[in-house]
Amino acid sequence: MTTEPVFVIVGASLAGARAAETLRAEGFDGRVVLIGREPQLPYERPPLSKGYLLGKDERGKAFPHDQEWYDRQRIELRTGTVVTAVDPAAHTVTLDGGETLGYTKLLLATGSTPRTLDLPGGEGPRIHRLRTIEQSEALGATLRAGDPVVVIGAGWIGLEIAAAARTFGCDVTVVENDRAPLRHVLGDEVGTVFRALHEAHGVTFRFDTQVRELGGIGDRLTHAVLDDNTEVPASAVLIAVGITPEVELARDAGLRVDDGVVVDAALRTSDPDIYACGDVASAYHPLFHRHVRVEHWANALNGGPAAARSMLGQDVSYDRLPYFFTDQYDLGMELAGWFPRSGYDRVVFRGDPSIVEGKTPEFMVFWTRQRHVLAGMNVNIWDVQDDIQKLVRAGYSGQDVDLDRLADPSVPLDTLLAR
Repeated sequence: MTTEPVFVIVGASLAGARAAETLRAEGFDGRVVLIGREPQLPYERPPLSKGYLLGKDERGKAFPHDQEWYDRQRIELRTGTVVTAVDPAAHTVTLDGGETLGYTKLLLATGSTPRTLDLPGGEGPRIHRLRTIEQSEALGATLRAGDPVVVIGAGWIGLEIAAAARTFGCDVTVVENDRAPLRHVLGDEVGTVFRALHEAHGVTFRFDTQVRELGGIGDRLTHAVLDDNTEVPASAVLIAVGITPEVELARDAGLRVDDGVVVDAALRTSDPDIYACGDVASAYHPLFHRHVRVEHWANALNGGPAAARSMLGQDVSYDRLPYFFTDQYDLGMELAGWFPRSGYDRVVFRGDPSIVEGKTPEFMVFWTRQRHVLAGMNVNIWDVQDDIQKLVRAGYSGQDVDLDRLADPSVPLDTLLAR
């Protein structure tokens, strides 16, 4: 008597849903169980700070599939369910209702949780964080009132919400304990560009400081108090100070954890029958020759299918370049590549990035080290990602480029690697 194989996916996120989809597409005929703590069907998160938040996109656009699709694919979707424990020896997961479910292979796509701040006055309906679709809806309703907003954190989410708030007519103050927005991911040179963009649209920045407490009258929030005792008007606050990977299940199960669940290039954990992908995975990247954890949408989109194929025994080496995009005001941007903090020695601009009369120009920017391209960004220029990614792959393979030609918009990108 043969036992039907059971593949369990913990995390009904985009990564988890894409993994389940790929298992069926690749011909897996066993049982697939997709478990998620949210009550919603799996959905994509970029619309939460972009089109859906702004009211440009319908709610349904965030959902790749409806319930009928999961039923047709024989994917057992268990929403509103929390996995409380993983037992690798017994090959079981325990659910919050006490049920124990056996697995043949297990995928952890548990994602991440927004970091919190322990602030006096830091709770209430006007204090927002952004991770779920319900939080996006609550934040959107707040921004539509057009009242003053304080954003704590000048990372990607913080800046996207600042742009949305200005679109709704809110006075916006961004408080950041670093000296420039996005400096920890883009460096000073490009962080300055984003500062100029937001200041041109009326955003006020307070750098090298923190919010000490939030104050109000009764239940009504009125202001934020900074470290220097400055009071900044605020009828609402968004806390956007990064995310923390949800590694508790993996750690309690004895899996290797180090800034995420550590996996190899095939997305296998330290247990041969357990895999991880998406925000939670610290994956060995064959091109970078080190483990990296990528928090962006494209990693969920592509990592889920890669993990599924690996679970099926296929030869997988997940070497996708980290990819990110953002839309802020009239700026549309794509970024591909990776570099450690302070890991570059020169930033090369291809075109003038200056914000003139509030308008964002067309330009590209490249982060390089010893004439090797590590990452590239295209701003308001499209259909160049393939060429940018070729430059990045060549750079990490040791091939240099002429930086003067890289900076020259008249030189086609696809000729820079020609010998």
